[in-house]
Amino acid sequence: MSLDTVVEDIRDEARARADEIRAEADERAEEIISEAEADAEQIHEDREAEVEREIEQEREQRLSSAKLEAKQARLGARRDVLEDVHDDVEQAVADLDGDRREELTRSLVDAAAEEFDDGDSLRVFGRADDQALIEDILTDYDDAEFAGEHECLGGVVVESEASRVRVNNTFDSVLESVWEDNLKEISDRLFEAQ
Repeated sequence: MSLDTVVEDIRDEARARADEIRAEADERAEEIISEAEADAEQIHEDREAEVEREIEQEREQRLSSAKLEAKQARLGARRDVLEDVHDDVEQAVADLDGDRREELTRSLVDAAAEEFDDGDSLRVFGRADDQALIEDILTDYDDAEFAGEHECLGGVVVESEASRVRVNNTFDSVLESVWEDNLKEISDRLFEAQ
């Protein structure tokens, strides 16, 4: 074998090996490109799903916020209506007159007097407009006197220095007690259709 033949055989082997390496590189490049395309497609799908989740979450948050806002507005409106009703009731109580006012005031004086010991000197306070009515009622009591004005819708505040007791039997205090005890029922009745 001549040297030229050996060189030619080496070249042929080198060419074959180079073709083989090139083919392997091309195959590997195709695998890398395919993997990259698959990764890109997965990233795209993941991002799309993430965007959909964010959109849904934002929609839920806005819907929840709108519902809360509507509920707060509804509660505010109910509170306003209840305040209006309370004001109307308060005005109706303040406007009581004649026998009804006397009957209520008398029962409040009687109830307050029961809180004190016999013989205690009672000082009775009431609405300035009710002074004559209260003084007339107090004629039934030996140790009670009208002691001055008290800012209220009506009724009386009675106190005794001997027992250091003060009884607030004003229309205001009775109204507030009744209002608080019956607020749920009042609210249910006013808003039962909703």
